[in-house]
Amino acid sequence: MKLGRAGAEIFVQDGRDADSALARTTHMGIVAHPDDLEILASRGILDCFGRSDRLFCGVVACDGAGSARSGPYAAFTDEQMREVRRQEQRKAAVVGEYGAVVLLDYTSAQAKAPGRKALVADLRALLDRCQPEVVYTHNLADRHDTHVATALGVIEACRALPLERRPRRLLGGEVWRDLDWLADPDKVAEDVAERESLAMSLIGLFDSQIAGGKRYDLAVLGRRRAHATYRESHQLDRSTALSLAMDLTPLLQDDRLEPMSLVRGLVERFSAEVRERLARLGSRE
Repeated sequence: MKLGRAGAEIFVQDGRDADSALARTTHMGIVAHPDDLEILASRGILDCFGRSDRLFCGVVACDGAGSARSGPYAAFTDEQMREVRRQEQRKAAVVGEYGAVVLLDYTSAQAKAPGRKALVADLRALLDRCQPEVVYTHNLADRHDTHVATALGVIEACRALPLERRPRRLLGGEVWRDLDWLADPDKVAEDVAERESLAMSLIGLFDSQIAGGKRYDLAVLGRRRAHATYRESHQLDRSTALSLAMDLTPLLQDDRLEPMSLVRGLVERFSAEVRERLARLGSRE
């Protein structure tokens, strides 16, 4: 299939043709940067790992050229960093047995530009071709502008499809903002404890980030373990690793619902929960 950027690539780790690989997709992750898939879409990757009836397709919107760097990568140019991060993402596709990984090669500025027409067109075409049941992207309260812009592009691309061809579920995962603040009924908590060594391996493949000064390998697994322990105050841990997500599915079911309204409702329910507890326990304004 034709994609908008000349540098775009569809990498299929098992040697099949791209159309065949995309057609077999059941779970998809659509993220801003290389390594975001491995951070926020772990449950989708695990659901497909080692299976012939389920296949994970990862889509990376941006080239990652502007990432922070130090140590062995301190002198790398943006173009060198772009190529290193592409190669790391290809390696993750092999280790994680992804059906395919699509590198769209947009710059962060292009992804954040008003309209994002080219990016949305690519995402719409991929969603229509793959017909995934579940899609993972960034949550709408993330504090990284490119992450939120990518998630908005995903929502727009899904809404460009007829209702019957849209994903059944759209989940916004954690990267640059933890979702433990959500009221408990609004949290989507996914158990990602199995195959911890696979999770460690996948995140560890992104050496340009880890050796370059960002210990995502420790941070991501630590956050998952913390979520598992702090999930319930009066019960023993039911898991050793939980990943939290924001349910964005209502935005695919009702085109009149605005992303801002969905997030406002989540924030207001959190605020109401805090205020109710303080009032019940005797706080006075």
